[in-house]
Formats: sequence, C-alpha cells, structure tokens
Amino acid sequence: MENSSGPFHFNLTMFGHIGYYRYPAFIFCFLLYSVIVSANVIIILVISRERSLHQPMYVLIACLSVNSLYGSAGFFPRFLRDLLHETHLISRPGCFSQIYVIYTYVSYEFTILSMMAYDRYVAVCKPLHYHSTMTSKMVSKLALFAWIYPAFSIGICVYFSIRLPMCGSKIPKVFCANWPVVKLSCVNTFINNLVGMIVTTTTILIPLFFVLYTYLQILLICRKRSAEFKGKVFQSCLPHIVTFFNYSVTIFCDVTLSRFDFEELNPILAVILSLEFVVIPPILNPLMYGLKLPEIKRVILRLLCRNRQK
Repeated sequence: MENSSGPFHFNLTMFGHIGYYRYPAFIFCFLLYSVIVSANVIIILVISRERSLHQPMYVLIACLSVNSLYGSAGFFPRFLRDLLHETHLISRPGCFSQIYVIYTYVSYEFTILSMMAYDRYVAVCKPLHYHSTMTSKMVSKLALFAWIYPAFSIGICVYFSIRLPMCGSKIPKVFCANWPVVKLSCVNTFINNLVGMIVTTTTILIPLFFVLYTYLQILLICRKRSAEFKGKVFQSCLPHIVTFFNYSVTIFCDVTLSRFDFEELNPILAVILSLEFVVIPPILNPLMYGLKLPEIKRVILRLLCRNRQK
C-alpha cells in the first residue's frame, strides 16, 4: 500500500445545493441538536440516579443514549458550522476523524441493540435463569465488548483508507463517509473493499441477524402463552422493535444512496435521506423509551412534579 498523498483538504460539495435554505436549516438543526442533547441527557440522569432502574435493560438504554450523544457530537457541530460558511473544506485529518466517529456510532448502535435483544430473549424465553444470566458482571462484559470491538474494527478500516493516495477532493455529501473517500483513490482499492465487507458483516450484519433470531424465538414462545403474557411482552419489546426497525431502515437508506451519484438525484432529498441515521435515532430513542416504558416515564413525571412543587 502506498503512503498518503493528494489534497490536504476535501470539499463537501452537497452544501452548494442547500443555497438559501442554509439559514432556516441552521436554525432547525440547532434546535434539533439541542433537543437531542437534552432528551438523551435526561434519560442518562434518570437511569443513573434512580436505583430501581439499575437493571440490565435500563443500563443498556443509558448506553444507547450515550451513543446518541457521541454520534451527534461527531456530526452536528461541524454540520452547523458548514451551513454558515461559504466554503466547505474539511482537512484530511478532520475528515477521517469524522468518518471514525460516525462509523463507530453506527456500529455501537447495532451492538447495543443486539445486547438489548439478548436481554429481552432471556427475560421472555428463560425467565427463571434471567437474574443468574444477566448479572451486572455479564452486562459489563457485553458492554465492554460492544464498545471495544467496533472501535478496533472501524479503526482498521479507516487506517486502510488513510493510506490511500487521493486523485480528487470532492465528496458529494454534507459529511465525510468512507466509500466516497475511497472512490477518490488513484490505486486499486480491493483490500479496502475486502476489509470494508468484513467490518460491515461483523459489526452490522451479524448483530442484525442476531436480533432477528432472538425475536423469532420470542414469537415462538408467545404463540403458546396467554393474551396477558403476550401483552406484557409486547409492551416491554415495542420500544426496542421500533428503535431497531427505524435504525435498520435509515442505515439501509444511507448505504443505498452511497452507491448512487448524488448529482443525479434531487439534491435536497438526497441530503435529507443521507442524514436520517444521524438525526432520527438520537431523537426517537429517548422519546420511545421515555414515553413507552412505564418505569422510566414514572420517574421522569415524579421528578417534574418535584420541580414544580419547589
């Protein structure tokens, strides 16, 4: 593999299509980012302060909120800055740093969702073994693996991209992404494609199929149980199902769009669709878990009532 060469900056060309919409877009995205930060911080504080919520499922929900803050911080500050600037150049180190943060955010989301699916699987299919299986030590090990493996695998993927010599600088997106950068290379990218496929399989596809498998097992168990049992399972699993489905769809949209030429699509629509996975999940997750799970909702309402009384 050759050493890095080519332009020191990349040009994010899709900002040119936003035009006069950039000021309304800035106000909207700034408010949206504020809501994302506030909602996820509330979930984290509620779970960390309330002892009754120190259980595996709620700890994993807190991890999901931490990841939402992490992914949003890797995207929104730079995006908001670029909306107000005439030029949209990002340095080579800055671009690869953003790629690393956004891609680890994506991988973390899937690994955390797969752990949550496993938690629901044990709770529904093996209830007598739940407390002996989902111990705090077990949850800590799963969480540690969920953070370390994506960080390592995405790091390798980005490392191979950094080493590519570049013959271009235009990235047809509003943020840095690995595939558009790799396409700018002057040399054969077979190794990058192979590493990318392995990383995608291990960090996204395997967790995705694992989640589908756990819910298939849950469905098989529910078929033999009472309507009351099915109702309780549905209530506890619904937020996770919605979160998982929503995230899978948004990632599918981004992956599909990355294979098309953005210039041939409606520019505004292309920008909106490409931002779904960094915008919708961080705002939807705290709303789903805060409003749908009665335990979290009860604690939030109690805290609000206390503040009003003071």
